[in-house]
Amino acid sequence: MVRFPLQYGRTVRFTLGVPRQFTIDPDGSRVLFCRSRSGTDPVNCLWSMDLSTGTERLLVDPTTLTTGELPDEERVRRERMREQAAGLTSYATDAALRIAAFALAGRLWLADVTTETAAAGEVTEIPTGGPVFDPRLDNQGSTVAYVSGGALRVVGADGTGDRALAAPDGPNVEYGVAEHVAAESMGRLQGYWWAPDGRRLMMARVDNSPVGIWYLGDQTQPGTAPTELRYPAAGTPNADVSLWVVGLDGSRREVAWDRREYEYVVAVVWDGFGPLVVVQNRAQTVLRILAADPETGATQTVREDTDPAWVSYLPGLPARTGTGALVWSADRDGTRRLTVDGEPVTPPGLQVREVFDVDGETVLFGASTDPTEIHVWSWSAGTGPVRITGSAGVHHGRRAGGAEVIATRSLDHAGTRVVVRRPGHPDLAVRSLADTPTISPRVDLFEAGERRLRVAVLLPTGHRTGDGPLPVLLDPYGGPAAQRVLAASSAYLVSQWFADQGFAVVVADGRGTPGRGPEWERAIHRDKGGAALDDQIEALRVAADRYPDLDLDRVGIRGWSYGGFLAALAVLRRPDVFHAAVAGAPVTDQRLYDTYWQERYLGHPDRHPEVYEKWSLLGDAPSLSRPLLLIHGLRDDNVHPAHTLRLSAALVAAARPHAVLLLAAASHLGPAANATAHLLTAQARFLTDALTTRSTPARPATT
Repeated sequence: MVRFPLQYGRTVRFTLGVPRQFTIDPDGSRVLFCRSRSGTDPVNCLWSMDLSTGTERLLVDPTTLTTGELPDEERVRRERMREQAAGLTSYATDAALRIAAFALAGRLWLADVTTETAAAGEVTEIPTGGPVFDPRLDNQGSTVAYVSGGALRVVGADGTGDRALAAPDGPNVEYGVAEHVAAESMGRLQGYWWAPDGRRLMMARVDNSPVGIWYLGDQTQPGTAPTELRYPAAGTPNADVSLWVVGLDGSRREVAWDRREYEYVVAVVWDGFGPLVVVQNRAQTVLRILAADPETGATQTVREDTDPAWVSYLPGLPARTGTGALVWSADRDGTRRLTVDGEPVTPPGLQVREVFDVDGETVLFGASTDPTEIHVWSWSAGTGPVRITGSAGVHHGRRAGGAEVIATRSLDHAGTRVVVRRPGHPDLAVRSLADTPTISPRVDLFEAGERRLRVAVLLPTGHRTGDGPLPVLLDPYGGPAAQRVLAASSAYLVSQWFADQGFAVVVADGRGTPGRGPEWERAIHRDKGGAALDDQIEALRVAADRYPDLDLDRVGIRGWSYGGFLAALAVLRRPDVFHAAVAGAPVTDQRLYDTYWQERYLGHPDRHPEVYEKWSLLGDAPSLSRPLLLIHGLRDDNVHPAHTLRLSAALVAAARPHAVLLLAAASHLGPAANATAHLLTAQARFLTDALTTRSTPARPATT
């Protein structure tokens, strides 16, 4: 029963040894990337591939450089990135790809990453004025900016001239960082941006003093004070975020816009045509792109998008082509379409998911016609949209200097395969050193019902129709911003393991999940769980019609985060369908989740209190009649453990039996590698016990 869970934990979900974080030389001759040395080695190294020969070269091995504690800012950044590896997890280069800057244990390092010099691969530590977070080189490679102790600092690449450009001017003020909602819910991890000429930067000033204070404590150490956390819960004040242009000469000017009306800074880009700033109002119904004048700080609106529900932001935008055309997106004809200078350049029905790169006049982006597949496409004025990837799967791309890096996950193979493509040259494979899973998912993908729900069913290995009834386990996420039903084997490893414990596993993506277009996403506006739960039930019904061995008298559901909310909601409100649930890190009190995410879907709680009341689970506690296991990490700073503790308290007050598994040192990412196996096996045993009947015993556990 534990063979796969042990491997799953030891390999950090099979992410170790996978090449990632690619940077392509502007002339298309080299590729830099991160990868650990094996599928169980947690330490990422920096590598280079010469595209003329396909030769890989190790540039930076962190184990030879330093050890120590991560700064608090770096620990938070890794949590926001869902990063569980160690070593070199991010790096930045100059424009010519000659130098790479990175931080290890709060210390700043520069690596020569050229191929022409004898010193190539040489790594030098640069003395700094404090622990280093998020170091970034200017385009010329002469100066490194970094954050330390809430100050934005710079130091010469030769180690001279370390100084603060902006230091905290209040007890809760930080410069050059992304505030909580930006990093957690918007996807903006940066807090400063270099000008192309390297003489100035745009930086965020974040004043957290309006934000409420929460606490997280290590309950295994009663003598240790809890950690203070500034958490902007729905309906409460956000951090006050402003932008400033600061020069290396000490000059400083504020970027001006109506910050009272547009309090969210969603994205910043500073290219050769000047700075662009994307701002959004609190209700997220209006989004503006502002062109900023770095000399005066004045801004001018170059585009405005509105929607009565919310305006979606596409990752990788805004961008501009080599001639200055604005690359953006627009929701038209039921489709999220790519636009160039305001005109749609992709057809209806092709849902654009992300822009990967703009290389001169060519835009590389990810898009779907079938939501279970994400393909890499390119667009230029001369060719129009062209699909780059052919085989079914989930593909990701990068492009520079005419070279393209394509990473592919598929149902046809385990893990991720990466190739580099250049016109007139054979494809080059970038080796993956990841472990091969001990199980191989058997996935049936199909469409269900009038809404054409995408559904996957996995049966125990070797099971044939007629072998006997199987208890059913729904295994969804089911909410916005994440899919579970994808044409990728790696998406179903855990689901197949649960199937091999004797379950028929059903995975479904309902309304609100990505990839089906704007109307599909917005169908959950002010409906946190109704549509999502109805779609799970519909998927279950169709799956049972397709597979007669599914026993609808024994149906369980498990999930994490939004999936945990959905699992708890299922047994509380539809016990006629669901007979047991495992709810991991669930949002149970809707007022306790962050402003940007929660108010997008539910509105402001002061104006829509009935919506928050309807989709909070605490009032449902007296109705619990099915087995429920609640799981939560006590170090979770995204979905605070108060969610699980409040629901458990309400269940105790209502005399409703339930089980609680608290993970003392775990964050929202879940437990450390050595505890992952226990977490999976604990869930399997709970569900097996809950869904086993005397007349129909559960299938024996297998490895």
